[in-house]
Amino acid sequence: MENTPHIQQGFIFGRKNYKFMFIGLAVIAFGFILMAGGGSDDPNVFNEAIFSMRRIHIAPMVIVIGFAIEVYAILLNPNSDS
Repeated sequence: MENTPHIQQGFIFGRKNYKFMFIGLAVIAFGFILMAGGGSDDPNVFNEAIFSMRRIHIAPMVIVIGFAIEVYAILLNPNSDS
């Protein structure tokens, strides 16, 4: 018999991994949507809405949580029973 390595066909990650990756991408996109806006149409007028709690604190935390979900999705073992 020949001792050649077995080449596995298919995707790199399992179905469970991809599900968590898409959830993470959705959370990241939601964070960027929360961060959007607050600008002024007139460049001579300053709009204080750009420094709202949502844009400065909540949106970046949502984005970091989305990246944490992505890391979890990459490290998740798709063959585990749980």
